[in-house]
Amino acid sequence: MTKNIAVIAANGKSGSAIVKEAVDRGFSVTAIVRSENKTAAQHALSKDLFDLTAADLAGFDAVVDAFGTWAPETLHQHSDSLKHLADILSGTDTRLIVVGGAGSLYLDAAHTLQLSQSEGFPEAFKPLATAMGESLAELRKRSDVKWTYVSPAADFRADGPRTGSYVLAGEEFTTNADGESAISYADYAIAIVDELSAAPVDAHVGERISVRW
Repeated sequence: MTKNIAVIAANGKSGSAIVKEAVDRGFSVTAIVRSENKTAAQHALSKDLFDLTAADLAGFDAVVDAFGTWAPETLHQHSDSLKHLADILSGTDTRLIVVGGAGSLYLDAAHTLQLSQSEGFPEAFKPLATAMGESLAELRKRSDVKWTYVSPAADFRADGPRTGSYVLAGEEFTTNADGESAISYADYAIAIVDELSAAPVDAHVGERISVRW
């Protein structure tokens, strides 16, 4: 059966990569954008995320939230947008797949120290990492939504190659044998579409997972 998904903020770098991967693999994709659709999606809905209604998202197997914002005055929108999406998807069978951040990955088995709290984490990225971490913490309280939060590696490469492979991990920060944590947008998109294609389909519902090379 063809998967029917929507990608929010589809014109962005991560959103457009996810759209392309899904279309290439036979999904029916609706790009949800604020302006003209610039992606490979077969369908489009021009609407602001915060104006979306339950009716707009009815009938999709999954909604991929690729929304992001970096300006200090808009960082609260990470939490605001996830709450809005969770509210309008509440009680439905539609999965909510969230393009997350790496800063909230844990450095210890007890899950007391996050990457963003570690020595050497770039000061410039701490406000964004904190805001995204807070939005994940709030999402964890929701048992009425089939959410999955997908953290990329610390080095998230927009122009990196599509290698076709990745490592699936969990809540804790992991690296390769050389101590590197990296993933391209293209391979991250493969992981997202694999998650949407997996059986059982609810394997990671209510969980945060992470991907790296």
